[in-house]
Amino acid sequence: MTTAKYDVLGIGNAIFDVLVQTDEGFLARHGMTKGGMALIDEARALAIYNDMGPATEMSGGSAANTIVGIANLGARAAYVGKVRDDQIGRLYTHDIRAAGVAFETKPASGGPATGCSYILVTPDGERTMNTWLGAAQDLTPDDIDKAQIAASAFTYLEGYLWDPKSAKEAFVKAATIAHGAGRQVALTLSDSFCVDRYRDEFLDLMRKGTVDLIFANEAELHSLYQTSDFDTALTQLRKDTKLAVVTRSEKGCVVASKDGVVAVPAFPIEKMVDTTGAGDLFAAGFLFGLVRNAGFENAGRLGALAAAEVIQHIGARPQVSLKELAQQNGLPV
Repeated sequence: MTTAKYDVLGIGNAIFDVLVQTDEGFLARHGMTKGGMALIDEARALAIYNDMGPATEMSGGSAANTIVGIANLGARAAYVGKVRDDQIGRLYTHDIRAAGVAFETKPASGGPATGCSYILVTPDGERTMNTWLGAAQDLTPDDIDKAQIAASAFTYLEGYLWDPKSAKEAFVKAATIAHGAGRQVALTLSDSFCVDRYRDEFLDLMRKGTVDLIFANEAELHSLYQTSDFDTALTQLRKDTKLAVVTRSEKGCVVASKDGVVAVPAFPIEKMVDTTGAGDLFAAGFLFGLVRNAGFENAGRLGALAAAEVIQHIGARPQVSLKELAQQNGLPV
C-alpha cells in the first residue's frame, strides 16, 4: 500500500455558520426544538436571519470543522464539499484553505446559493441549528476524486450527507474507493434526529463494513438502538462495528471495539460557552490520535482536549493551536 498523501479527508455539507447568542424565547417564537438540527427552506432561513441579533459568521459544516481541527493538530488534511461560486462560497473556500486544508471541489456556477446554518446559542451553552443546505445538497459522485480518496489514510463522512440523495451516492462511492485502496472509513452519526431518519441505513453501513469507525454521542446511540439503556446499546454497537467512540459530555467518552471498552475522562474546562462543534472537534482529536498510532486512550484524550477548547468560546473552529495545547498537556503529537 502506498504512503498516504493525506492523513484524513473529510466529505460533508459545506455550510456557512451564522451564530447568535439568544434566549429560550427566541426558540419558542420560531417553534424550534432546543438542541436539535432542523433542515429549513430559504424562506424560513430569511425569517430567522431577519429576527436575529448581531451574529458571528464563519465557515462551518460538521466534517469541515473536524478537518480544520485535524489540520490544526498538524496532520495533512483535505475536504470535499459543495459551495456556490458566490460571495459566501468564496469566503468559505478562503477560510478552509487558510486553515491549511486542501479544498479542490469545483464550486457550482448556478443553482442555490451556498448553504447556511443559523445557530442559536442559549445562555446554558446549548446550540440549536437551523440549516438551509443550499448548494451543499448538489454534491454528486462526480465531485469524488478517486486518486484523492485513495491517497487518504482515513475518509471521514458525516451523517448529514444522508439527507441529499446525490450526496449519499457520493458517500458510498468514496467508501468503496477507500476500501479498494486498503484505507479506512469513519462516519459520524451527526445528530439524533438524523439517526431517526436513517436508522436502518446507518445500521446497514455498519453491519456491511461500509464504515470501519463510528462516532456517536449518547443521544445518537440511544436513537440508533431505540433503547434508553446505555449498556444495552453499547453491547449492540460492539457487535455491529469494528470500532466506535461514544462521547458522553462531561462524563468523557468510551472507545468500544471487539477487544473491549476503554473509558476516557472529559477534559476540565473553566466555563462552557457554546457546545457547537464539540463532537466535530472530538472526532478531530481522536482521528489524529489514530493516524499517529497513539492508542485508543491517547486518541480519546486528544479528542477530549480538542472538544474542551472549542466549547469555551463561540464558534466551531479552534482559536488556539491544538498542537501546542496537546504538547502542553503531555499528549503525543
